[in-house]
Amino acid sequence: MEPSKSYEQLLSENQELQWRLEEANDTIEAIRTGQVDALVVKNENSHQLYTLKSSDHTYRVFIEKMSEGAVTINREGFILYCNSSFANLVKCSLEKVIGVPFETFVADGSKKKYYKLNKAGWGTDNKEELFIKDRFDKLTCCLCSFAALEMDGGAALSVIITDLTIQKDSQMLLKLQNEKLEAAQNLTVRQNDELETTVKERTKDLLVSRENFKLLANHITQMSWTNLPNGDINFYNQRWFEYTGLSYKETNGWPWRVVLHPDDVEETIARYIESLRTGKIFEIENRYRRGRDGTYRWHLNRAVPLKNEKGEITFWVGTATDIEDQKRELERKDEFIGVASHELKTPLTSLKGYLQLISMHKTDELPVMIKQYIGKANIAIKKLQFLVDDLLDVSKIKAGRLNYNIDTVNLRTITDACVENSVHMNPSYTFEVDNCTDYMVKGNSERLEQVLMNLINNAIKYSQGSKRVIVKTRKYENWVRVSVTDFGIGLSEEQQFKIFERFYRVEDKKNMTSGLGMGLYISSEIVNTHNGKLGVESKLGEGSTFYFDLPLEG
Repeated sequence: MEPSKSYEQLLSENQELQWRLEEANDTIEAIRTGQVDALVVKNENSHQLYTLKSSDHTYRVFIEKMSEGAVTINREGFILYCNSSFANLVKCSLEKVIGVPFETFVADGSKKKYYKLNKAGWGTDNKEELFIKDRFDKLTCCLCSFAALEMDGGAALSVIITDLTIQKDSQMLLKLQNEKLEAAQNLTVRQNDELETTVKERTKDLLVSRENFKLLANHITQMSWTNLPNGDINFYNQRWFEYTGLSYKETNGWPWRVVLHPDDVEETIARYIESLRTGKIFEIENRYRRGRDGTYRWHLNRAVPLKNEKGEITFWVGTATDIEDQKRELERKDEFIGVASHELKTPLTSLKGYLQLISMHKTDELPVMIKQYIGKANIAIKKLQFLVDDLLDVSKIKAGRLNYNIDTVNLRTITDACVENSVHMNPSYTFEVDNCTDYMVKGNSERLEQVLMNLINNAIKYSQGSKRVIVKTRKYENWVRVSVTDFGIGLSEEQQFKIFERFYRVEDKKNMTSGLGMGLYISSEIVNTHNGKLGVESKLGEGSTFYFDLPLEG
């Protein structure tokens, strides 16, 4: 074990590090300002001359090889250039650093200092210690030197980032040594008390910068606003005024009746009031009137609350994103689905009938090969029939015509039938069934069977490496849950968020599957019409549990 160093040795090493740091900063400053024309660097065998003004390539190599991080940012704070040292410091590749706001890598506790340094750096050179965070949120104390540069593309701000970890570690060792001294104990206590007071005062002062928020809000393509806890809107960005053509006075307070389509007003206000009451995210699609031509365009509205340290909502931040083009594209796609599904159904039925006639032909015995071809053709037609049926269901859902008879049904009977069918079709799989209780619900047995078969087929489809599927029914409160568990590829959080969308298919290079990505969407709509809920719990690489909940009868 390495012997501990004495107080004097640590103090000497700390002074040596500080001297080297100051010398390095002075050298970098001289290079940047052009005070030197060349640089002589000693290597193992000789001295190497680097001419700075005459060799841009050599200068860039020098910047890349330096241990300090080097970053160039524009007036909006976006990174135009950085060297490898800074990319290594924040644990990101160069392409994921360039083009990103520099403040992304500044710790929350240091952002106030950073804004001050950034603002002042365009006028005079200055430096300050900031905590830089990497992509894993690990903090590193650094000395950041800010200086303005004149570049071919305009003015920019140069930032040199020096890692102070070694220096800080040495200071910590010195502090531990000092804590052993009686004379230093009182000083340490007093400094800790002062530091605690300072931290409390600065914590209270950490508020969102109004001017910086305005700058950001006025440069996004969405309309945005902020509103108070009572719902009164107290800020709109420039995009709002450009789109609506209205002044702040004309849309002050609650603007919905002024700017929205009359058919969307009541629902929007109801959702808005509900979010204000519960503190839940406000989200709704509605149509905004465009000021210059009076047309209405669909927008996705979303507002989230900002809370203080006590958990109290101080204000809301909302955006309205134009989704008119996406809406029209979906309408065209739905129209195509409706036409295509109906056009495919007739020739598909005829083809199935012709194959049946061929297979029943009695004049001459059909060759074995022909029978095999007919069997394969029937399998292919069956798959195509499933796809056409899905297309028809989607068309009916969008048209509001997915109707069926509702009766009191036994989920135990439906579950047993689906499992029996699955065992017959997939003899290589093991099905573990926990379904011993009669649970009566209001529903359509054929549609509920369609939902459960879809969940079981997906479990088989996406778990080729595991031949085990668990099917359960259980009661909680006044609900019954039917779940299907597999031990296959699983889903990421992003995939779980999108899995019930139309046409969404899980992409997995090791497990290529067929389908249009509509089964879970249709299942979700069926469960919704039964006043239930379709959900998923999953871990990537470990498997998934898909389930649907239905209200119990009586």
